[in-house]
Amino acid sequence: MAELHDLRPAAGSHQRSKRKGRGPGSGKGKTAGSGENGQKSRSGGSVRPGFEGGQMPLQRRIPKRGFTPRKRKIFQIVNVGDLARVEGSTVNAQTLKDAGLIRSVQGLVKVLAMGDLSQAYSVEAHKFSGGAVAKIEAAGGSVTTVGPAVAKAEPEVTVEPETAAEPEVAVEPEAAAEPEVVAEPEAAAEPEAETETEDETEIAAEPEPEAESEEETENNG
Repeated sequence: MAELHDLRPAAGSHQRSKRKGRGPGSGKGKTAGSGENGQKSRSGGSVRPGFEGGQMPLQRRIPKRGFTPRKRKIFQIVNVGDLARVEGSTVNAQTLKDAGLIRSVQGLVKVLAMGDLSQAYSVEAHKFSGGAVAKIEAAGGSVTTVGPAVAKAEPEVTVEPETAAEPEVAVEPEAAAEPEVVAEPEAAAEPEAETETEDETEIAAEPEPEAESEEETENNG
């Protein structure tokens, strides 16, 4: 017969409660599982990737070298020795794609000189190396350079010819007017030199002392 002390709850229906705030050794000490009250505890609060608290981040500490061009051209490389896998003697983007030598017909194709040729091929590609051209032509083949497949031809703009300008009539320069002759001012009349007669006249004009009469002389005597 089952006793009361033999009774047990169903498996998984009862769990022990977590003892929070009972010291760091319990695993739920200090903040009791609520986390800190810092920046990351707020909704939307975070730091950007690569932020290292204000110190010089790693992406700026490591040295830099070179660059990636923004308008680079990526070519699909085909070697001269691989042309034997193409059926026929005509080689273009479609036959290379069928032979499994390139991935896309729309991409650019460049032919390099690695390998040897066993027959003559008529090769069409966007670019050739100098050695590849020499090997293809030495085997009796031909090389044709084609433009980018993705490039669209721009409409031609017709420029109307400009009307010929009428020749300008040369105008003869007017004869230069003769300069007017400016009359020179007459020289001022020089003052006449004072003559010696004026000096003599002034001296003569001075009154001479009258001679004492004989009567006065006798009276004085």
